[in-house]
Amino acid sequence: MILTFDGAIYSKLLAEIAPRAIETEEEYDRLLAVAERLTFAKNLTPEERALYKLLVTLIEVYERENYPMDKSEPHEILQHIMESSGTRQADLVGIIGSSGVVSEVVNGKRAISKAQAKALGDYFKISPSLFI
Repeated sequence: MILTFDGAIYSKLLAEIAPRAIETEEEYDRLLAVAERLTFAKNLTPEERALYKLLVTLIEVYERENYPMDKSEPHEILQHIMESSGTRQADLVGIIGSSGVVSEVVNGKRAISKAQAKALGDYFKISPSLFI
């Protein structure tokens, strides 16, 4: 079943949320809360998906301007994801290689290959591009 986009419903959503370029921390917090609610909602309508994409774009622009991040090395990103998810090096053995390979990758002594990046992306359910 393909759901069609209803401009009137979308207009009503826009009127309720009133998204605009984010210029204050309060507006950022408000739109972030709406985006988070939509992120975890089940069965979004086409109009809600369009609103979500708009909010994410506005939030990303604000964050890029106000919270610039230094580019992290792929192994640092892997370390952070492992720490926050409670994953141990032993859990990655067989996913990206032997225990020696896993240790070298995690400690930045060996670059993460494209195949390993894809395997890590699948394992952690995130974009492999984070590891490249």
